[in-house]
Amino acid sequence: MNIQSDWKQYLDEELQQPFFNRMMTKVETLYETKKIYPPKDQIFKALNLTSFQKTKVVILGQDPYHGQGQANGLSFSVNKGLALPPSLKNIYKELINDLGCAHPPHGDLSHWAEQGVLLLNTVLTVEEAKAHSHKQLGWERLTDRVIEVLNNHKDHVVFILWGKHAQKKGVNIDESRHLILTAPHPSPLSAHRGFFGSQPFSKTNTYLSEHGKSKIDWCF
Repeated sequence: MNIQSDWKQYLDEELQQPFFNRMMTKVETLYETKKIYPPKDQIFKALNLTSFQKTKVVILGQDPYHGQGQANGLSFSVNKGLALPPSLKNIYKELINDLGCAHPPHGDLSHWAEQGVLLLNTVLTVEEAKAHSHKQLGWERLTDRVIEVLNNHKDHVVFILWGKHAQKKGVNIDESRHLILTAPHPSPLSAHRGFFGSQPFSKTNTYLSEHGKSKIDWCF
């Protein structure tokens, strides 16, 4: 249950704070007493799979899926073999329309993460069947710092912010150094209000190419 990539050194100051130790003690207790997702060893999967050095794109989610076995530590992603949640179905619809990809065979987005897409949730844990249950635990402070570090120490990162929550989280990103792509959330409640047709995948690749970075292979 720890950060193993180069993110550790960039977040070190935050990880040494008393608030972080208190939070992790609380998280440990919650895992022992309730059903918490994702599995404990996958809490920091986004940061471990997509190192600071590798990060070119950030897709910001809110908190992990709270259904049994769904959350795997990457925003919007579910393990292979599971039914696609409604938001991910809509993300795939837009992917197919935007880039002409074949329909992905599963919902595991590790393929994106391994190429430099940081699939970061604002809050990294959740109690089963209770959305946003860990909202005030302290995760937001850590994930704010992740965004701040990328904003201050990298250039030409693409921040994909779907929905008001993600957009609020990205309010301090420097638009003169990075690309911010905003659209309504892909959930069925809001996707028809401008998420469909927003072309985040092709726009990301165009920007990366223009700044000498390799494109993301979004298709599976």
